[in-house]
Amino acid sequence: MQALFGQLLVGLINGSFYALLSLGLAIIFGLVNVVNFAHGALYMTGAFLAWFGLANLGIGYWPALLLSPLAVGLFGMVLERTMLRRLYQLDNLYGLLLTFGLTLIVEGLFHHAYGNSGNSYPVPEALQGGTDLGFMFLPRYRAWVVLVSVAVCFASWFVIERTRLGAYLRAGTENPRLLQAFGVNVPLMKTLTFGFGVALAGFAGVMAAPIYQVSPSMGSSLVIVVFAVVVIGGMGSIFGSIVTGLGLGLVEGLTKYLYPAASSTVVFAVMAVVLLFRPVGLFGRET
Repeated sequence: MQALFGQLLVGLINGSFYALLSLGLAIIFGLVNVVNFAHGALYMTGAFLAWFGLANLGIGYWPALLLSPLAVGLFGMVLERTMLRRLYQLDNLYGLLLTFGLTLIVEGLFHHAYGNSGNSYPVPEALQGGTDLGFMFLPRYRAWVVLVSVAVCFASWFVIERTRLGAYLRAGTENPRLLQAFGVNVPLMKTLTFGFGVALAGFAGVMAAPIYQVSPSMGSSLVIVVFAVVVIGGMGSIFGSIVTGLGLGLVEGLTKYLYPAASSTVVFAVMAVVLLFRPVGLFGRET
């Protein structure tokens, strides 16, 4: 039972990162209509900024949890203003190709500067240790990651789906010209939305730094799984991305316990089944 609950905990932690990253992708696609393949590179950038700040500037985990997402978000807004804005009237494939090229550039720069080896990032002192629950040992930092990820995800969903600001964002997607006629600066709103979506990736990178090795390739393998999560939940569905990310993390953890050889492909098997019976995803809507 300890092995089972241990694998479920690992799956829930992975699912927390899936949910955070897929939420950012869903926000960007649903509200800006851009398929952001650079999400994994920006996740890696957030982790590296936290590591660099601690190693060279003495910036600890708690300031990095705010500063790194802010820096990644500002970088994303610059990308949106200078590059992606030119592609809004074109097919989504152009945005995908551009962000894929940006991924290769960003990862190449980090590979050149830091090599392929991973760098360790210490767990903050306040979150070291854990609690013995009897049936398993729960590390304090892992519990923190799960709770904060779920809180951030559902707070983002509430703002987008239940507030006036979220109504403006959705209206800007459906009819930007009409919304701009009412005095709303739609281009600025899209820039801020894209910045917020990639800031979530940077936030996830800082959260992941004490758990995984900080390396230039840490986002390249994860982004494929995150895209599968977004497809299963429904492209552009905020709630679907959150629920599907957490759920598939648990499925992955359970598969590692029952049949470890299939754990790396179970997400894609689920995606294939979902696409066969519901091509728009579990929570997607027919257009």
